[in-house]
Amino acid sequence: MARMPSAERRRQLTEAAIRAMTRDGVSKTTTRSIAAEAGLSLSVFHYCFDSKQALVESVITTITEHSVTVVREAIRPKATLRETVRAGFQAYWDHVSAHPGEHMLTYELTQYALRQPGFEHLARRQYQLYCDTYTELVEQLARSMDFELRVPAPVLARYLAAMTDGLTLNFLVLGDDAAWADILDTITDHVAGLVRDADELRPRTGSGSGGSSLSSP
Repeated sequence: MARMPSAERRRQLTEAAIRAMTRDGVSKTTTRSIAAEAGLSLSVFHYCFDSKQALVESVITTITEHSVTVVREAIRPKATLRETVRAGFQAYWDHVSAHPGEHMLTYELTQYALRQPGFEHLARRQYQLYCDTYTELVEQLARSMDFELRVPAPVLARYLAAMTDGLTLNFLVLGDDAAWADILDTITDHVAGLVRDADELRPRTGSGSGGSSLSSP
């Protein structure tokens, strides 16, 4: 049997850690239980991760990529900016609805990192990763759809990160509710209003005080 590359083993162990932590909680998940979940030996675990900090960092990065991937695939230019933004939000929300335990784990990881001395930077990295991802998506969309932001991209990115973070936690606490669709529509309208499209940016001719440019002097 061919040996599995170390990168693949790390990925396998990280995904196993996500499943175990989602099921049992961060504090109750052990390296032994993660190795068993992955179907690998404990020695392989310690070969791939030299510390629990390294494992937690890998889990945070990977679990964020899970939801980011579906949003990236959904945010493709459509007929209007509003349709495009709404599709991105819907893709994220569908992932939250389908994997509530995984999203609950993201909050638990944040609290765990903040409470563990020496792990605090992992919580900061987690939220910086959210902002960096939104910044990248916003700037990519601005280029492909030819619009200009009314606010700096990092500001909008942090706003989106804070908004989705709070909205997700509300959903996890309150449960399923038909009102979420209306809330997503409201957020979409607000975000779509924070851009100037190409028509707004294009200089207008003949708009001076002298009258219409269609008439001859």
